[in-house]
Amino acid sequence: MKYRKRTPPNPWNPMFGNQQLWLDLATRNTEMLMAAAQVITHRTQRMASAGPQPNARDRREFVRMGSEKVDAARESATAMGTQMMALPWDLGLRWWQAASRASAAAGALGASRTPAQAMARGKTLANALQATGKAAAHASNAGARVAGRGLAPIHAKATANARRLAKG
Repeated sequence: MKYRKRTPPNPWNPMFGNQQLWLDLATRNTEMLMAAAQVITHRTQRMASAGPQPNARDRREFVRMGSEKVDAARESATAMGTQMMALPWDLGLRWWQAASRASAAAGALGASRTPAQAMARGKTLANALQATGKAAAHASNAGARVAGRGLAPIHAKATANARRLAKG
């Protein structure tokens, strides 16, 4: 199986940016699962054929199986932890800014003196409320980014092993 080079989603596409992040995550997860199945099959057959007296090459591969899992888990936890450290501040700031704009726009609309002024301020309020929706979408995007950062080292190890072991 050929594994594709990951292309980052387009963050400037408001219509499909959120779905694209989650779709990319699902695609990489599927690739990782398929690669893992290939690697498990290859290594299980190798263990069975090596028997109780594996040669030096087999022993190196069997040791590598355990150490690479520990390395990938450590890299994954570090990547997700790093991504999550700034998350509360980023999300909180976005929500606070969106709520402040919406609140100010609602107050201005309530203080309108003319119908024309009310129409203009109503448009400002609608835009502020739309920004609140974008802040909610950002929270979902943040979840996909954290999961993607955690999956990246595991995906890299599994697909690299599948390519390496397929060569023989």
